[in-house]
Amino acid sequence: QVQLVESGGGLVQAGGSLRLSCAASGRTFSIYAMGWFRQAPGKEREFVAAITRSGLTTYSADSVKGRITISRDNAKNTVYLQMNSLKPEDTAVYYCAATIKTSLYSSRIGYDYWGQGTQVTVSS
Repeated sequence: QVQLVESGGGLVQAGGSLRLSCAASGRTFSIYAMGWFRQAPGKEREFVAAITRSGLTTYSADSVKGRITISRDNAKNTVYLQMNSLKPEDTAVYYCAATIKTSLYSSRIGYDYWGQGTQVTVSS
C-alpha cells in the first residue's frame, strides 16, 4: 500500500503563487509516476500534471502550461506542484495520485492511490 498526504493549500489572491506538496509513504518503491488532479465544485476531477519516478518525464494539462510546474524530491518521497499566476478558475480541491503502472497517465483510471486533497482558493 501507498499513502499520500497533500499539504500547502490555502487562500491566495489572483496573480499569487502556492506550492503544494505530496508526501508518499509505504511501498513507495512500487510507484512509477505521480500526478496531480483538481476538482472544482460541481465539476469533474481533472488532470493537472504528472511526473515519472526519475523526474525526467513530465506532462501537464494545456490549461496550466506555463503557470504550473511539477517536480519531485525522491530523497523525501515528495512531489511538488508550483503554481504561479493563479486565477480564480484554479480554485479547487487538489489531489495527489500515484500509479504503479509503467506509464504516465492523464486519466484518473490510470492511478492506483489517492490522497485526501488540499483546498486551493483563489480570490479575485
